[in-house]
Amino acid sequence: MNEDLQLKLQAYLDGELPSGEARAVAELLARDSAARALLAELTNTRDAILSHEADIKVPESREFYWSKIRRQIDREEQAAPAIKTISFSERIRRFLVPAGAVATVAIAVMLTFPGNSVNGDAFTDVADADAFTYHDYESGTTLVWLDYPDENILPESESDDTLDL
Repeated sequence: MNEDLQLKLQAYLDGELPSGEARAVAELLARDSAARALLAELTNTRDAILSHEADIKVPESREFYWSKIRRQIDREEQAAPAIKTISFSERIRRFLVPAGAVATVAIAVMLTFPGNSVNGDAFTDVADADAFTYHDYESGTTLVWLDYPDENILPESESDDTLDL
């Protein structure tokens, strides 16, 4: 059963169909058992909802009841705190305090790392006398110079300590 037919059955139950369509739906109900079952289910659902619907009566007239609600809403809107505007000096302070903290941390980090020079170049002698490091901070390059002794030339003290296998 398609959705259009289901909607027509609901409209038939509610009495919303024109007489021509209502006759066509009544003929359909006479020959289709699925349509009859759906109509019975819709009828039971409508009756259950209507029987359990709360019948609450308001002691005032409709206009007076809704005017009380409107007055209460207006009272609460007036009592709501207004949005506070922030002065220009307050905005500056709110910006400068965190910016100053970030700048202080950045300066502290930069001062803790060695190897910074004034002109951007640094020539550092590593602990080993045979290795030198050159940093060029402007171009972002580092050069490490390793000076190894000649393999055939060994100091006298090391030649005595070696074992031939």
